[in-house]
Amino acid sequence: AIIIVVANPMDTLTYLALKASGLPKNRVIGMGGALDSSRFKCYLAKATGANINNVDGMVIGGHGDTTMIPLLSKATINGVPASQFASRKKLEEAAAATMVGGATLTKLIGTSAWYAPGAAASMMVESILNDQKKIIPCSCYLEGEYGEADLCIGVPAVIGRKGIEKIVKIDLTKEEAEKFAASAAAVHKTNRILHEIKAL
Repeated sequence: AIIIVVANPMDTLTYLALKASGLPKNRVIGMGGALDSSRFKCYLAKATGANINNVDGMVIGGHGDTTMIPLLSKATINGVPASQFASRKKLEEAAAATMVGGATLTKLIGTSAWYAPGAAASMMVESILNDQKKIIPCSCYLEGEYGEADLCIGVPAVIGRKGIEKIVKIDLTKEEAEKFAASAAAVHKTNRILHEIKAL
């Protein structure tokens, strides 16, 4: 079996599922980055006026309003930097809107989002079943990658028939690397609650 975790707190529950199941790390995946990245692309399309099918954007880090990191340095419109289509201010507004996308939807519809998370999970399942080997940002167990270990957090990964087939290393700006370290620290803090519960 390959487990895709959707429920929140997603990174911590992915970590719990991995530890409790005893499955190899490639077979337990958190969905968050796939959902957050799709929202980022939507806001980038609005900010730049581009066709959303030409927009590429990625969100890494924890799946939370204060821990996710929309990577503006990697945002492109059909391979062209998004900065050529919108001001820095507009792009930063798109990133900020992405971070509160879930809360915004909850206020609008009066309940948790369901369609977009379902679509994101479906995309991951399709990549696994059809061995598409798509690069999808998702919560993966790290063992030294990105300078972090013993936690599940959002990073880009090749998703295929074996689940997580490869964690993709991308170059981050100094600011992005600092944000990732802070995001990882926040996820570690939440994970400590699991150890406290187990101690009881």
